[in-house]
This record gives sequence, C-alpha cells and structure tokens, in this order.
Amino acid sequence: MRTYPEEFFVRKEKVKKLREMGIEPYPYRFEITHHSTDIKEKFEELEGKEVRIAGRIMTRRVFGKLNFAHLRDEFGDIQIVTQRGVTSVDGLPEEDGSKFFKKFVDTGDIVGIVGKVIKTKTGEISILASSLKILSKALLPLPEKWHGLQDKELRYRERYVDLVVNPESRKVFKTRTRIIGFIRNFLNSRGFLEMETPVLQPVYGGAMAKPFETFSHVLGTKLYLRISNELYLKRLLVGGFEKVYEFSKDFRNEGIDRLHYPEFTLLEAYAAYWDYSDMMRMTEELLSGLAKEITGSYEIEYQGVKLSFEPPFRKIDYIEALTDKLGFNPVEADESKLREAGKFHEIDKYDRLPKHKLMDKLFDKLIGDEIKDPAFVMNHPVDISPLAKRHRSNPAVTERFELFILGMEIANAFSELNDPIDQRERFEKQVELRKSGDAEIPAEIDEDFLKALEVGMPPAGGVGYGIDRIVMLFTDQPSIRDVILFPQLRPKKE
Repeated sequence: MRTYPEEFFVRKEKVKKLREMGIEPYPYRFEITHHSTDIKEKFEELEGKEVRIAGRIMTRRVFGKLNFAHLRDEFGDIQIVTQRGVTSVDGLPEEDGSKFFKKFVDTGDIVGIVGKVIKTKTGEISILASSLKILSKALLPLPEKWHGLQDKELRYRERYVDLVVNPESRKVFKTRTRIIGFIRNFLNSRGFLEMETPVLQPVYGGAMAKPFETFSHVLGTKLYLRISNELYLKRLLVGGFEKVYEFSKDFRNEGIDRLHYPEFTLLEAYAAYWDYSDMMRMTEELLSGLAKEITGSYEIEYQGVKLSFEPPFRKIDYIEALTDKLGFNPVEADESKLREAGKFHEIDKYDRLPKHKLMDKLFDKLIGDEIKDPAFVMNHPVDISPLAKRHRSNPAVTERFELFILGMEIANAFSELNDPIDQRERFEKQVELRKSGDAEIPAEIDEDFLKALEVGMPPAGGVGYGIDRIVMLFTDQPSIRDVILFPQLRPKKE
C-alpha cells in the first residue's frame, strides 16, 4: 500500500477549499495563444501586448505585493509575476490574485495565465498576470531539487516526473520523433509504402530469439508476440507490393543490458528487384542524411567519441577479417579448433555454444568491438544467415551485411532468399540445431511462409534498422533505456 507525504494531505485540503469557493481545480480547457519560446524570441513585437500561456509552476517566490514564479511549458521556462491590484482570479474577479497565488498555488501546479509581456528591472522577460487560473492542482510535490531528478531507476520508473524536471529528457524524445519522421519521409519519397503486420503470430520467425507466449481463448490456440516482422513483409512482396516498410514493436524474452531490451523498435524495409548492394547504398544515404538533419554535418559525438557519417562507409569481409584474426578459416575449420579459439579468446560458454554462434561471438569480440566509424560487415556464413541468398560467386557465404558503429550492430540486410527449396532445407537444418539445444531457433517451420515462397517471391533486398540504437547515437545516450519512454523494471516493493 502506498504511503503519502504530509504535503499530499495539505494540498488535498486546498482542493476542498477551492471547490467551496466555487473554483474547479481541474477545469476542462484553457485557450493559449503563445508559448514561452515565442514570447522570448518575439519580445520586441510582443512587449506590452496581452498573451495567454499555460504550464507548470516550477519555482515560486512570495513577497509583499509581488510574487514571482517560473512557468514551464513544452518548449521552455518563462517568469510570471502576480501583483496586488493587478492580478485577478479567473472565476472570482473580486479575489486578489496575488493573495490567492500565495495561499493556493504550489510548485507543480499547472496554471493558465493571461497577462502583458514585460521586462523586469533585472532585465528578465516576464508576463505580468492580469488573470490567473488553476488548471490542475498537483497533490504530490515535485522532487526537492526540481531542476534535476538524478536517480536513474527513479527516472525510468517515474518517467512523467523525469520529463517534467529534466528538459534534456524531453529533448531526447523530441529528437527521437524527428529521427523517425526523417526516416519515414526518406522512405516515402522513394516510393516505399508503410504497412502494418501482425504483432500476434501463430508461428514466430524472422530472427533467432526466445518469444513471449500468450493464448487466444477465442481461437483456441497459442500465439507469440512477434520477434520480427520480416516474414510478413515478404508475404507482401509475394502479393505484388514492390517497396514496403514498417516501424514495428518487436519482443524478445531475453536479458536487458545497455544495448538490449525485451521490447524494442525495429524498422524493416523491402524492395523487389533490389539486392543487398542497393540496400547498402540506401543505408549510406539514409544515415549520412540523418546526421546532416540532426547535427548539421556528417560528424556527431557519442559518449566523447567523434564519429563520421560521411559516405562511403568502410567495407569489411566477414570471413577474411575473422581468418586474419584467428589464423585459420573458421568456416572450414572443425568444431574442436574453433572451440580452442573460443577458449583462448575467453568467449563465454565457448564449450557449449553451437558452432555458428561461437563463430559470431568471436567476430563480435575480435572485429566488431573494434569498429568505430560506420562500417559494413559483409558476406556472412550460410549457417548464421538462414534467410539470405547464397553469394552469387561463393555459395559458402551469403549476400548479407551488418552495419556496425562503435561495436554496435545498427542494421542487418540481405539479398533475400526467395528459393523455396533452399529455404525449406535451411529451416529443416535449424530444427535439427534446436533439437541439439539451441532454444533461440524457432520451434517449428513456418509452412505458410514457405507456401508464399512457392507461389513466387520476386528477387528482393531487405534491411532492418535498430531504431532505439540509432536514437542512442544521435542523442548521445549511454543506454537503450534512456531512449525508451517507459521501460519495464522489476516490481517495486513499497
């Protein structure tokens, strides 16, 4: 059961008294004409004119005839001044607004102000209130140090408070919206159509991950929260759409760290008659354009490291790079030799990981973690790329790339496999790997997807972008939870 501070009951009593006075502390609406930034930027034009503004009281200083407060709206802060004989109370014109402010308005309250734009003796642009209206009486006080809620877990758990008291948090999520808007416009302008595919799926696929399970009582069947939207977007290519994309919430029932979270945002895009080279060019253009949009240049700074998004991005061959590091070709090597390398390079669970996963862990540690500026890692082994076409000049590898930045995988793309016979063989091989203990591989073959391929899917290129990681980079945030509005946490014990 929640416990309340004494201030809660003091403010609750104020609500009661306001209603007894005939003032509703939670009215329906308030007409605004300006925001804080408008007034400051256009002061010369607005000085002496009446404005209507609303926001939250962040500080208050009470004197005799004058009271000063800082009001915060979505765009910033501005000082408001109430004065005896000048300020009235909306709904109670006979009430002195300055006394009312002193008695009934607390930090955290949301108020509406009508008044003239002035500059105080200290030179601060302000609003001298002619009318004051309470729009929402806050029962709980803001944190004592209203200018900064510092506890990370509390910021995640009570994001609404974090957004009120930390303007930099609001800026992060505004930038997130700009990033998604830019990407959406980029794809729309190139003829891609935004689609919506199922979140609940009878067979999960398109990635290797543990799913969240649920049950449909109406359908009488088990369903899964999607781990990817890939296989459904490919069905749309079969259906005749040539360029499609989707911003999808995906879910993987796995651990949490600075780069991973069970609920995340993935953008997948597919284009018929393209291959992975086309997707590579598009990715370069998209991310270099995004850097220009957000920062004004190709350079950004992330956690003290300068990164250049100026195209072209560097290209790294997966097998060649790993062979150089290991001293032998990992695809051709037997399993025992690869496990020896895993032990030598201190790969966690090197003796239990399937060969294809051990190879990938070695790559991440020896090469991926050393990548700083954007670089395309290309031509992965077939065993770790079950949905990608074999390379046209080397069937031991696939036409695939991953984009790495500062050791983070940001994008994953293929020349999409559209041969239903080859796809079935790879799915069947995956099922055998699952039997040997790899729980992240889907438990069953998606027969409906194979049927769609048998109907005929055109050659295509596809790419997936980790939106949360892109936002991390362009807002300089160290953890994925810093760019997710309401991350889940362990239940709090009261």
